[in-house]
Amino acid sequence: MSEAIAPPPLPSPPPYPDTPDMAHLHWVDPGPIGRVRLALRATAIVIALIMCVPLYYIWRALRLSNPWPKLFLRAVARACGARVNIVGTPLKRDVFYISNHLSWLDIPVIAGRNGSAFVAQDGIKSWPLVGWLCKLNDTVFVSRSNRMGIAGQINELRDALSETWAITIFPEGTTTDGSTLLPFKSPLLQVLDPPPPGVMVQPMYLDYGAHARDIAWVGEETAPNNALRLFTRRGNFDATLHFLEPFSPADFPGRKAIAAEARVRIEAALCASVGRDRTV
Repeated sequence: MSEAIAPPPLPSPPPYPDTPDMAHLHWVDPGPIGRVRLALRATAIVIALIMCVPLYYIWRALRLSNPWPKLFLRAVARACGARVNIVGTPLKRDVFYISNHLSWLDIPVIAGRNGSAFVAQDGIKSWPLVGWLCKLNDTVFVSRSNRMGIAGQINELRDALSETWAITIFPEGTTTDGSTLLPFKSPLLQVLDPPPPGVMVQPMYLDYGAHARDIAWVGEETAPNNALRLFTRRGNFDATLHFLEPFSPADFPGRKAIAAEARVRIEAALCASVGRDRTV
């Protein structure tokens, strides 16, 4: 009687239940040199935090214009390897910036230069340390699921704009790899319909150049994995902020028209950067 032949072993499941084209986005042990980079970058951020937070509270108690969130976020961007270049002229106050969105790193890159507050998902508010830091920068937290609370969120945006003078919003609602631009979601632009007196809209195109796919936080990648990839990557990279021509929201009939105009300008800058024609 012949022995039964055992079936071949089943292949091991992939370490991440994701699509093959996302494989490059998952962090793996970078080895001793990568761990040294991680330690150095984390140490630089902790030192910046220790220096800036007490000064932030002192300036706040004295009711002075507070530069410390901006300086801390600039230090975070630099510690992560970003070397920020500016193209165009950012408005200083009474401005609603509208930007494309690739990564959590966009926030320190942008705010480290223009000092704006941000609009973020309310889930981030409960993240350890990150949520607290967002509050220090006057972040306005909004809920995607609470459509009935949009009026209250708009009021918060108006209050934040009057206090911080500048707000940045990512109307795509999620991140991309920098090669394309998603449709803009306009509900939060209701704050500009009608616009507060004197407020301008300035579209902004954030370009990580050849490093965009490595920087981007997309797909099913977790925030810790993305952060570890950035903290352990080799070398620095350019991040170029294109401050495009501002426009008055009063010249456009409603939030959808404002979103459409901003998207047209950002898409034109993106296409010029990647060398392709605009979609119609």
